[in-house]
Amino acid sequence: MKKSTYEKRAKIANDVMNYIYKYIDTNINIDELSLELNISKFHLHRIFKEEFGKNIYESIKAIRLEKAANLLITNKYSTITDISKMTGYSSQTSFLRAFKERFLMTPKEWKNGGYKEYSNKIVEKISTNNETIDFSKIEPSIVKMPEIKGYYIRHKGYDRTIKKTWQKLQTWIYTNDIKEYKQMALHHDNPIITPLEECQYIAIVVLENEEEQLKDLSLPTLIVPKGIYAKFSLSGKYGDVIKLIQWVYHTWLIESGYETTPSPSYTIYQKNHFLNSEEEFILDYYLPIRYV
Repeated sequence: MKKSTYEKRAKIANDVMNYIYKYIDTNINIDELSLELNISKFHLHRIFKEEFGKNIYESIKAIRLEKAANLLITNKYSTITDISKMTGYSSQTSFLRAFKERFLMTPKEWKNGGYKEYSNKIVEKISTNNETIDFSKIEPSIVKMPEIKGYYIRHKGYDRTIKKTWQKLQTWIYTNDIKEYKQMALHHDNPIITPLEECQYIAIVVLENEEEQLKDLSLPTLIVPKGIYAKFSLSGKYGDVIKLIQWVYHTWLIESGYETTPSPSYTIYQKNHFLNSEEEFILDYYLPIRYV
């Protein structure tokens, strides 16, 4: 496939995903979206599935249920009916059925503490460090982040296999002799409530000098949307990041007076644990938020 064609197809898939995040609380019309992007619905579905590994409707359902799972915990004064409407469901009955199918419990059971047991089972699979970390000492800062453009490789799964993707990206950096850049990861799925093997993780290189001439143009680009984020700084070893994410969603967010938005969270690395033999990291984790 030509570079220009690949870049165009990747942009279409990313535009669709951004559209889904933006309008997740509405009745998303794929016919209208295909007209807006000037592409047939058939090709739209095919391009999206090739890029993300699942079809558009599966992605919409997954994002809606992930948002609902978070809102059930953080929105203390919203009813289950309210949350079903906030996540784009036409009826409470369809929401209840979809939620139970996905999380194996009712929204009420989830809200009343079932989320802790569910996420603990996932976290235990990846956490290699049994020590308890006192995250309460972390004081997040509230920041307004600009739109960020990066070159990326998409990875399915949230485990040590991510290392291979970062090694490929590091090879691309060396090939282009890039001196100044940031390493960033976009979390399309929340790893504490999405089965690890299904998580969409995106490894991204952000160039400090946009005018830099690249020798290898094989990687597509994406835009991480601007927004307001809670920024959490942490250093540690492999397995500690998912513990931080669990604490952020299930402790800090509940007590904060904020709620998270449908936009993906992301990480900016100062030291990337996937690229050193000690598996140590220094990073900032950015959670998209809004005032409740």
